[in-house]
Amino acid sequence: MGPSRWPTRSRAGDRTTDWHAAAAEIREAILTRGWSDIAKSFTQSFGSSDLDASNLMIPIVGFLPADDPRVLATIDAVAERLTDARGLVYRYRTESGTNADGLAGEEGAFLLCTFWLAQALAVSGQVSRARAVFERAIRYVNDVGLLAEEAEPATGELLGNFPQAFSHIGLVNAAWAISQAEAARAASAGTRPGPGTVRRSPGSR
Repeated sequence: MGPSRWPTRSRAGDRTTDWHAAAAEIREAILTRGWSDIAKSFTQSFGSSDLDASNLMIPIVGFLPADDPRVLATIDAVAERLTDARGLVYRYRTESGTNADGLAGEEGAFLLCTFWLAQALAVSGQVSRARAVFERAIRYVNDVGLLAEEAEPATGELLGNFPQAFSHIGLVNAAWAISQAEAARAASAGTRPGPGTVRRSPGSR
């Protein structure tokens, strides 16, 4: 197709006013309808009290400051009520029958969601908790350094897509956030940060 037939490029600048208005409307809806006083957390849907680990992205993407009381409460709610016995994070709680996603059956704990929790803890300044969550998750790296999508709650068996790029992206982002938080804490204390990067803890699952 020759240049004369190329489609005309849209002028994004002409749309920015509408985009800003839409963004403000969405933000207001989330802040007023996405928070539950019952759950003490941002929730899966408006008017619901169900938790969803995707709300850990609120401080990660900068939607709200990481030290906002609602963000800190959401982090705590996920850590306390959306984790399995091994400390891995579910995307949301499933019940018998059809779940909120319209699919029947149960899910394992998502490694990406667990790394989200580690990253959210790190950006909110809770470095020791962040590292503990991170080190729990990286125990599921296999012998060639790969992660699956999920882990089975009872056995720890890897489930879902394998290898799963999202799990690896979560690992890298969480490790970076922890290292940055540790460096900032060391700088404020006038000390040098610990040696090396975030490392895998010895021991089995």
